[in-house]
Amino acid sequence: MKYIGIETQQRRNNFKSIALLLMFPALLVGLVYLFFLILSSQDVENTPSAWEATLQALPMVLIAVSVWFFIAYLFNTMMINSATRSQTLERRSNKRVYNLVENLCLASGMEMPNVNVIEEGSLNAFASGINKKTYTVTLTRGIINTLDDQELEGVIAHELMHIRNRDVRLLIVSIIFVGIFTMIAQMATRMAFYSNMGRSRDSKNGASVLIMMLIIAALGVLGYIFSLLIRLSISRKREYMADAGAAQMTKNPRALASALRKISRNPVIAGVKREDIAQLYIEHKAQGAFSGLFATHPPIEKRISVLEQF
Repeated sequence: MKYIGIETQQRRNNFKSIALLLMFPALLVGLVYLFFLILSSQDVENTPSAWEATLQALPMVLIAVSVWFFIAYLFNTMMINSATRSQTLERRSNKRVYNLVENLCLASGMEMPNVNVIEEGSLNAFASGINKKTYTVTLTRGIINTLDDQELEGVIAHELMHIRNRDVRLLIVSIIFVGIFTMIAQMATRMAFYSNMGRSRDSKNGASVLIMMLIIAALGVLGYIFSLLIRLSISRKREYMADAGAAQMTKNPRALASALRKISRNPVIAGVKREDIAQLYIEHKAQGAFSGLFATHPPIEKRISVLEQF
């Protein structure tokens, strides 16, 4: 795959970040309108017209979502570290890793990111953060102990390229958006379940609440699918770009190919149960019947093949 320049990739990712920020409110407004349109067609509680109800509800919806997004954006590093149980990798006892990271940063003119470790024997790594203060490269203990210096250098270079290309910020934004719709669908489903259990107390009001919650749940799922597809449209190519950038940075594409081959044998970090965080990994294979459609990473065999052709 032909490598695209760093500045070009940064401009593209900045444009995609802005596009995501614009598409999300548009999707949200569309779903709110669709909710009231469906509700008005059911003549529930004499609701006003769909557009009138949307204009009335929209300020509160946008404020709530904006607050949610702001908190998630600011505290994403803390939440990722907590979910992965990652800890700061001490320079004194891990000079090998720090030397590899520092040398790559010096050679490419980058500032040194934070370096964390997950104390697990599996082989994986990821980059995270939204600015220079929070940019972090996280490695499992297994990947540190298993890979040789050239292979580990290739993996670190791959993660540094995600930071340099500003992939990490783009992914954080998209993960938060997907998470908001997921939470809306989950909350509405639970409320529909409990309102259905209490319908005997007031069957008319109970039925109205149940209908509203079911509609919200269905629209939440629809929003989740659309926002997920938006994110997937940008997420697969970034791995090829980071691979190509790492090959250029280290001048050793076959070392990264060898590292990916070893990683593919044991990539699952057992202690991390959150799918959104797992999508940050250098290798993450989606599970389920539609794993190919909703995969966030291209097949690792294809990535290895591309690297070996450099």
